[in-house]
Amino acid sequence: MTVESKILVVDDEPAIRDAVGYMLRSNGFGVETAASGEAALDALERERFDVMLLDVMLPRLSGVELCRRVRAASDIPILMLTAADAEVDRVVGLEAGADDYVTKPFSTAELLSRVRAILRRRELDRGASVRVLGSLEVDLSRHEARVAGEPVRLTPTEFRLLALLASEDRPFSRREIMQHLWESSYVGDERAADVHVANIRRKLDRGEGGEERVITVRGVGYRLAAV
Repeated sequence: MTVESKILVVDDEPAIRDAVGYMLRSNGFGVETAASGEAALDALERERFDVMLLDVMLPRLSGVELCRRVRAASDIPILMLTAADAEVDRVVGLEAGADDYVTKPFSTAELLSRVRAILRRRELDRGASVRVLGSLEVDLSRHEARVAGEPVRLTPTEFRLLALLASEDRPFSRREIMQHLWESSYVGDERAADVHVANIRRKLDRGEGGEERVITVRGVGYRLAAV
């Protein structure tokens, strides 16, 4: 993370925008805020941001729909802000392409830690080499995945998960996956791993012989097959 990292905070509650914006600026981030999905889209057209903090419950254009629109055109990391009792919002947000979520009410320390982890993962993922499994290539330096030479659009979290699965020829448990994605021993709801895996499966499709690339190992977790 560098002082140039810029965060877009999208929330219709002025108190949250002010508090989160103040905390991030105090820790060396550039910050722009938006009170609606429409304003957020305008900001994203004008500037490049390193992370977007996005409230699920926005008026008119919902946070989930905004997430879908942004993800269709950009790989910016998206951290969703959701209500503590709204599990369906968290799942739908992840399915729409969000990389992570925090639940309201949250502490500023937790939010800052999660933002820093996202930026740190982003830098690490830009680090080295290409991993090849059958017709699948995982290019860590370019942060790209290709199947039979064709690029596959993945979110930052999906790419990080794919890189983990490609790192060793063994199954990874849901807990290992979430610890890797969150860089924390506390992983919250491990079922979020299933959503990310389902998204990757949908985007990678099947191998030339119809075999699944991401295999479920019953009672253990998931592994990546070279097909």
